[in-house]
Amino acid sequence: MFFISLLLVFILLSPSTPFSVNYVAPHSSRRKTDIWSVSRIIEWRPCKWWIQGHLTALPAQSNGYIRVDCYGGLNQMRRDLCDGVGVARLLNATLVLPKFEVAAYWNESSGFADVFDVDYFIKEMRGFVTVVKDLPAEIASREPVQVDCSKRKGHFDYTESVLPALLEHHYISITPAVSQRRDRYPLYAKAALCQACYKALRLTNALVNKGSELLEAIPKPFLSLHLRFEPDMVAYSQCEYENLSAASMKAISAAQGGRKPWTGDTARVWRSRGKCPLTPNETAFILQSLGIPTNTTIYLAAGDGLMEIEGLTSVYTNVYTKSTLLSGEDFTSMHGNTKAALDYYVSINSDSYVATYFGNMDKMVSAMRAFKGLFKTLFLNRKAFADFTSQGLKGVKLSEALWKTQRHDFVMGIGAALPDCFCESKL
Repeated sequence: MFFISLLLVFILLSPSTPFSVNYVAPHSSRRKTDIWSVSRIIEWRPCKWWIQGHLTALPAQSNGYIRVDCYGGLNQMRRDLCDGVGVARLLNATLVLPKFEVAAYWNESSGFADVFDVDYFIKEMRGFVTVVKDLPAEIASREPVQVDCSKRKGHFDYTESVLPALLEHHYISITPAVSQRRDRYPLYAKAALCQACYKALRLTNALVNKGSELLEAIPKPFLSLHLRFEPDMVAYSQCEYENLSAASMKAISAAQGGRKPWTGDTARVWRSRGKCPLTPNETAFILQSLGIPTNTTIYLAAGDGLMEIEGLTSVYTNVYTKSTLLSGEDFTSMHGNTKAALDYYVSINSDSYVATYFGNMDKMVSAMRAFKGLFKTLFLNRKAFADFTSQGLKGVKLSEALWKTQRHDFVMGIGAALPDCFCESKL
């Protein structure tokens, strides 16, 4: 007994940092309930003005044609398209099928029709905005006039600056600004945006079949974990990490280019704002703090090149990925957009979803899960983790502090859906 007591004292007093790979077993390992057992006070549900509202009739005559040019990863392009649909309705324009500019991001040429069901999109948008596959002959022979929307964010920005170009040229292309003020749109334009994002955009039958095959192969019940700790992600964050492997450090260095990590007080402030991606090791610690058993089946929704994955799999041993579930031939020949679409499909159909970041995929997945009535969705609080570790909290104390913070977030539905199309529902 004396030996056991001495051993416990040694473990609790041993030096540990939140960035080390060996943690003191968190208090949550003895917790009787997990985070999903906590009763919520607030949930997010589709707003009635969108789902049950009366559609404002489309004007008899269109002001011209708009093509939305979408850039980046799949979920960023989806966000651009949703915003573009809202703009098209705002300007009383006919929407041309969007152009997916994926070459720079994925080094491939897959387009909108390779990912989404075109006919279903057109049908579901009927009454919200007119969508066409083909342009009239007099317009089809020329490229659209590009209109810079990088500083256009609100209703009047578009009607005052973009509408005149549409009326003059009859066919324009736009890429909506990242920080849209959708709250300033009239309800008919917001409804079109919401309809596009959450009802009209359905994956192709081929992708749904492949996603169903993947879903069937995962032991149930399971948690989908969107983990972001790739070299480019870490390099872009400009955060420094202790105790990473030499291979990880080399990969980060190669991805940095001229972007160097913050140092000194700037680095501490940056981390305290929650700007630093969680490592797999930190993620495993937080999951344990939330009472999520270490034998939980986890589907890892992540891109290629994820670093330090042993920090997660050494704790949670039932981890599955696309590469382990799909045949080698299927996986190696798969486009980046296809991989992202499969992660999205599995995540919106998982028993629970946890995200370590708050990127475009996380926003889309959480909103779709709310749309489907699936509320076991949680964003890990990077800011809280940084605050607690900077205060020197470790082991049991760190675990308990994380539990209280994340419990509050879950109870209040924080980050559970995009507020543009979803409204708070008090339970």
